[in-house]
Formats: sequence, C-alpha cells, structure tokens
Amino acid sequence: MAKRVARERKIAMYKAILELSSLEDCCDFFEDLCAVTELRSMEQRYEVARMLMQDKVYTEIMQKTNASSATISRVNRMLNSGTGCLAGIIEKMEDSEAD
Repeated sequence: MAKRVARERKIAMYKAILELSSLEDCCDFFEDLCAVTELRSMEQRYEVARMLMQDKVYTEIMQKTNASSATISRVNRMLNSGTGCLAGIIEKMEDSEAD
C-alpha cells in the first residue's frame, strides 16, 4: 500500500513538471516546492556532473563548486552506473551551447 502511494505521489509530481512551459515557470515551480538548500544542492550536483563529463579532476571540481569529495564521488558513480539520462541531457546542453 505505502509503495503504491509513494509511486502515485512520484508520478503526480513528474507529470506536474512536464506541464511547465518555460524556464521561468520551471524556476518558479522549484522555488515554491524546494527549500533553498535543496535547490543549491541539486544545482551543485548538476555542475559537478558537468565538470566530471568535461574530465575535470576532483580537486578542481572541489575548488570551483565547494562540493565535498563524497558528493563528487556519488555524482561520478551515478554518471557511471545510473540511468544515463543526466549525462544525455548534459551532452545535449553542451551541444546546443556549442552551436
């Protein structure tokens, strides 16, 4: 029962995210939903992932993002054995910025 409710809650939230139609809507949605510390953590992890994909070394990532080595290691592990979605989005973003 609890797993079904948790899955329904998860799906409802992601469906709501898919309804966002602009960058401004997205920013507003997450600012309303998340604590500032949660947003900063997600932003930091995204930047760590970008830097890892650019083959930056841990020390440089730590200096530029203030992320701990444990956070960098977790993000690295996710990039190597996660779903691949984040890496794909980062590649897509990098490609569109290069154009």
